Amino acid sequence: MQRRLSCSLIFFRKDVIFIAIIDICNLTFAYPGSYDNIFEDVSFRIDTSWKLGFVGRNGRGKTTFLKLLLGDYEYSGKILSSIDFEYFPFSIKDSNLSALDIIKEKANLYDYEYYKIQKELKKLDLNEDILYCSFNNLSGGEQIKILLISLFLKENAFLLIDEPTNHLDIKAREVVSDYLKSKSGFILVSHDRSFLDNCIDHILSINKTNIEIQKGNFSSWYKNKQLQDDFEIAQNKRLKKDIARLESSAKQTAEWSNRVEKTKFGPQPDKSMIDRGYIGHTAAKMMSHSKNVEARKQAAIEEKSKLLKNIEYASELKINFLKHHSTNLLEFRNAALFYGNKKVCENLNFDVNQGERVALYGKNGCGKSTILKFINEKDNITIQGYLKKVSNLKISYVSQDTSHLKGNLRNFAEQANIDESLFKAILRKLDFLRVQFEKDIADFSGGQKKKVLIAKSLCEQAHLYLWDEPLNFIDVLSRMQIEDLILKFKPTVLFVEHDKTFVKNVANKIITLAE
Repeated sequence: MQRRLSCSLIFFRKDVIFIAIIDICNLTFAYPGSYDNIFEDVSFRIDTSWKLGFVGRNGRGKTTFLKLLLGDYEYSGKILSSIDFEYFPFSIKDSNLSALDIIKEKANLYDYEYYKIQKELKKLDLNEDILYCSFNNLSGGEQIKILLISLFLKENAFLLIDEPTNHLDIKAREVVSDYLKSKSGFILVSHDRSFLDNCIDHILSINKTNIEIQKGNFSSWYKNKQLQDDFEIAQNKRLKKDIARLESSAKQTAEWSNRVEKTKFGPQPDKSMIDRGYIGHTAAKMMSHSKNVEARKQAAIEEKSKLLKNIEYASELKINFLKHHSTNLLEFRNAALFYGNKKVCENLNFDVNQGERVALYGKNGCGKSTILKFINEKDNITIQGYLKKVSNLKISYVSQDTSHLKGNLRNFAEQANIDESLFKAILRKLDFLRVQFEKDIADFSGGQKKKVLIAKSLCEQAHLYLWDEPLNFIDVLSRMQIEDLILKFKPTVLFVEHDKTFVKNVANKIITLAE
């Protein structure tokens, strides 16, 4: 599990010259009490000038690696670096502080350096007034931007940015992606393909058996991976045929050699005519040929064993959805939704017809999640206006929130009234290892928890699937599996999602909500 890359950069700061390299040497790590190493004898180098995207299946150890860089866990091997690491998102000790105070404190800025903050605000499409608001009164997107400004203004820091896109709407993602594009010196964990493509110049991937670095963005890496996978699959097929042919040839040659050898001493009509030396020489040549064929077969087997180890087998997902007798399942006309006396959204005018994949689009806070909860009869949400909802409509709902998940998968399946075998089979296709089945769901990664909710939904027979940001924390390859599922089976889905590529590929109808 080792790949070594050589690269270097002369880094100048305040008349100090040093080599800005992060050198990972023979890194091995396993969590206490675990028999399986997350990393084993891993070696590679990172140039601190890179905009480095970090990808890999959920549970492979992306966040763990960032924590190792920070020194949060004990490990064997070496991590050598002459710079400081800063992790995003960092915790705020006092969320009542103003955004300005948080930036100045984290970045160690003086009052006369205020102009630096102004430049960053402009890049992130923020008004200066936001600096004087307490941090806890900012929206989630605004908080993310303030944290990024704080870190990028800190000198001699290499940023470890862990999934900044979650809960950002599409517009905010574009702004943050452009901001990161203007920067350098970071590792970015993200599963949003458009986001990555826009702002990175190298990619670090955790594969099944190794870690590798390539120059380029996500799309170029994925294209190279597909080419490599196709090459290995073709090589594997060729070697498999060669091995079968060589096995047959070796067996046949050995049999011929044995037959010839027997004629040296077997009964003959005229023993005076037997040339035992010739027969022995011929048999020896045949046996030598047999050994050569066997050696070639072993070499082919050894070559074949090196293939296919990093191929991600993204098995096809299936869904057994229901068809309703009515074409029109939902219809909103001049509707407004309320939490108590608080109006959340208004002027809702749209419908959902059978077979449509409808994306709800709009800025955070415009009521997208509220609409899904109302349709699913969650929370105390009331309506003014017209809503038509067909009778006997069966709904499957995926919540944005995963904090309630706990216990083992067997009990979860039983409580959800879904088939346990089917449920676990779907999770296996979404790259769950069998060892995960015995763990507490509360200990799963964010992406694994989301996959639990997706797998539950795919087990449910429904006319309408309501998915609220289903892809949060889910790895790219699993997103592609879910895309393929929706495009092949064409269930009726009303969803909220900020992954631009996913929406473009899946939705055949987009409803834009007013701010």
